[in-house]
Amino acid sequence: MNSQIAEVTQRIIERSRDTRKAYLDKIEQARREGPLRGELSCGNLAHGFAACGAAEKSDLRSMTKANVAIVSSYNDMLSAHQPYETYPALLKEAIREVGSVAQFAGGVPAMCDGVTQGQKGMDLSLMSRDVIAMGTAVALSHNMFDSAMMLGICDKIVPGLLLGSLSFGHLPTVFVPAGPMPSGLPNKEKARVRQAYAEGKVGREELLEAEAQSYHSPGTCTFYGTANSNQLVVEMMGLHLPGASFVNPGTPLRDALTKAAAVQATRITDLGDNYTPIGRMVDAKALVNGLVGLLATGGSTNHTMHLIAVARAAGYIVNWDDFSDISNAVPLMTRIYPNGSADINHFTAAGGMSLLIKQLLDAGLLHNDVTTIAGEGLENYTKEPMLIDGELEWRDGPKESLDKEVLATVESPFKPDGGLSVLEGNLGRSVIKTSALRTPHCHIKAPAVVFEDQFELDAAFKAGDLDKDCIVVVRFQGPSAIGMPELHRLTPPLGVLQDRGFKVALVTDGRMSGASGKVPAAIHVTPEAYKGGLLAKVQDGDMIELDTRTGSLSLLVDEDTLDAREPREADIEHHQIGMGREMFGGMRAVLTGAEEGACSLFKEQEQKL
Repeated sequence: MNSQIAEVTQRIIERSRDTRKAYLDKIEQARREGPLRGELSCGNLAHGFAACGAAEKSDLRSMTKANVAIVSSYNDMLSAHQPYETYPALLKEAIREVGSVAQFAGGVPAMCDGVTQGQKGMDLSLMSRDVIAMGTAVALSHNMFDSAMMLGICDKIVPGLLLGSLSFGHLPTVFVPAGPMPSGLPNKEKARVRQAYAEGKVGREELLEAEAQSYHSPGTCTFYGTANSNQLVVEMMGLHLPGASFVNPGTPLRDALTKAAAVQATRITDLGDNYTPIGRMVDAKALVNGLVGLLATGGSTNHTMHLIAVARAAGYIVNWDDFSDISNAVPLMTRIYPNGSADINHFTAAGGMSLLIKQLLDAGLLHNDVTTIAGEGLENYTKEPMLIDGELEWRDGPKESLDKEVLATVESPFKPDGGLSVLEGNLGRSVIKTSALRTPHCHIKAPAVVFEDQFELDAAFKAGDLDKDCIVVVRFQGPSAIGMPELHRLTPPLGVLQDRGFKVALVTDGRMSGASGKVPAAIHVTPEAYKGGLLAKVQDGDMIELDTRTGSLSLLVDEDTLDAREPREADIEHHQIGMGREMFGGMRAVLTGAEEGACSLFKEQEQKL
């Protein structure tokens, strides 16, 4: 085992001894011998199966058959979740064929950052994760179930389903993906049109046509943002069936994997000899495996919050130093947009998950001694699924990459590290994704141009006020201020400035999304400006220095001057009212900082500990 990976794993275990023990005690108390619905009164149970058919009622009364909960994020507006429309019937049929029962336990909301990007609804995006977690808990709270299946794909949905599932950690839980859409307009061409639009070189019709050719059918977007990072991480943690993440929807293999996932959910319940509760599966080694997979592929920076919150839900304390140290230990092995021009389908064709996991295991960068839904050992995930004469089988995956421009080797990676760094200085702590930058490291010292709102930048860009070396500061974007929206709309104009030869970077207490690209961006700055962070005192013209070699993020203003300055007051009321945002004031008030997962779910629990 790689010594640095082993050391990070051990320190997570050590710092989390009390919280993990408390969590395991909690889920053990929730467990009982025999079906959990045996605790229900006759009236409770009758309500629980009233809508079932006669056979299902008989099975549920017998207390000998498993009852599987289905929790889905289906809606037919979002391409990634539209395929889930037909899943409940498919899952129920597969489970019925093996003599068990499935019930649709509940639905959770699923919003898309692609639709809300730069819109008012984006202010709800991050908080929707905790709403999904609570919705999952409500769905499972009927206590009718022996295991669960989670249907979700995109940005906040999978982390939310994980948080909710881990609150019912005594239940075995299988995550069921739907897969990416087929490849459309190449991502590099899409990025070119976006940048041309920002420069006024093409109109809205050309931009819309390019976007429509890129996002063109049911399935996940094909670039390597948070949605596909979710799928990769969940598979690395052993919560998907091997090779299930990136099979296109509407294919025979996709349907066969969905049915197999349903059957597996019946095999790992407490009614048999292979009880595999999610709360014990998601241990420190599984979490580190997820982090290794994320960083070895240049995955979404959103997981610097999501995986911290997920770890906390399982009783573990993970911080950004763990991310940084793992990033230093693992090589960057994929080039998938925005880290390259390929998409997720190209990655799969080059060797995909089975080859990636095999190479990382062989190099000692992953823990093999973990429990997965497919059995003991991550080595199960070096096999890939295929249909042989109509039957689903897993066979050894490819031994080497079929396209080394997309999937490299540990020995000859694209970069020697995973491309995620922690920056620290008087401005606070932040993360920066370097895997997509044009150079391995970034050092920029330039005057600040300060904005209180992402929408102010467009006017300054069009007026030419940013045609210079500068560090753009966008503040009051943090969790407690306005819910930490993504600021990905800033990428095209900042990319234009970069292409004009100016040295530019972004510093913000907001998010920059899983599609962070070629512009250096120190994001998730904590403490956020709204909570007393020094960002609130930055003024136009102040020199800021950002250096990934030294890991520094500093405001180069003397302390006496800073002490004499009053922090800027946040003018954010227009971000807190309308589009439903007024209903989330209570949640914003209790959200933790970015490095604590920007989460509203564990505050009371942490105070007791």
